[in-house]
Amino acid sequence: METALVLCEGSFNRTGGKTAAGLVRHSLRFKILGILDSTMAGRDAGEVLDGKKAGIPIFSSVKDALSKLPKKPDYLIVGVATVGGMLPKAFRPALREAIKNKIHIVSGLHQWLAEDPEFSELAKRYGIKITDIRKEPPLEKMHYYRNLASKMNAIRIPVLGTDAANGKRTTAVILTKELNKRGIKTSFVATGQTGLLQGSKFGIPLDAIRGDYVVGELENAIDMAYRSDRPKVIIVEGQGALSHPAYVTGSRTIVTASDPHTVVLQHSPARKWRTYHETELHIPNGTIDREMELIKVFAGCDVIGITINHTGMTRQEVEKTIAEYEAKYGIPACDPLVDGTGKIADAIIERFFPKKR
Repeated sequence: METALVLCEGSFNRTGGKTAAGLVRHSLRFKILGILDSTMAGRDAGEVLDGKKAGIPIFSSVKDALSKLPKKPDYLIVGVATVGGMLPKAFRPALREAIKNKIHIVSGLHQWLAEDPEFSELAKRYGIKITDIRKEPPLEKMHYYRNLASKMNAIRIPVLGTDAANGKRTTAVILTKELNKRGIKTSFVATGQTGLLQGSKFGIPLDAIRGDYVVGELENAIDMAYRSDRPKVIIVEGQGALSHPAYVTGSRTIVTASDPHTVVLQHSPARKWRTYHETELHIPNGTIDREMELIKVFAGCDVIGITINHTGMTRQEVEKTIAEYEAKYGIPACDPLVDGTGKIADAIIERFFPKKR
């Protein structure tokens, strides 16, 4: 497995650092050797995120990491998801230092680093490769919409949300593992940079695909998972929210391409404002009721369970909220990072695979 440091200066354990967090919690492609964030240097990344040591140290710089690691990493991954996909200026020194130490660069930003004049010149000089993964395929290789989902003998379940960056991908990965553990063969389809960086076998950088092809490209990725793995269930990572004014195309694309049998809905109860220039726009966080209305209209199905992002909540508050949601909506609710997704898996099996119980 290739080794990597993850650059997350000033953003680890914050909304924008979700790529770094995702790689700490789950990575099939890279062995993560450390996080770069000078504001948290010296701590364990897993302990910062989830209160459990992961054996992944946080370093102050590339130089700091190289002085303490037994072996130089193969890659430096840009570990943030910024509004607009632009590279933070504060990241440039670390990228320069990595290139000069002959460490390859991987980025999931919209701003392509391989085409940056300074970085491309340095990469050529030091003989390293810069890979930008948030790119669409060449036009001649893209797929148009073909209504493929209707031909699949597999249960399709997107994990949608009431907001962007609220844990949909993490829940989708945990749920995929849980169903496989239960003997229900399940495949995961990524729709964003983090899922692809984690090593998902199937997926696309959804927000990098032009409008004419985006539904076709995603349904093609779902179809590839179906034809390759022959799963009983396909879990699709959600993006944004149907109700989010800045991200409606992502969620609408996902429900159109997957033609879902049901939906898992992720919500952040303590979040006050939408994730998108929160301090400038102050758009109130989405609600479960409104999202369920939109899911019924756009996806033509129900919500089978509610998953909670516990950021900003005490454990007591989480448990109280779970009880309230289950009483109000009559479906299971859970905190995937603490409780796992067993209750959601139970509901899926009970509805679609009753003989497995």
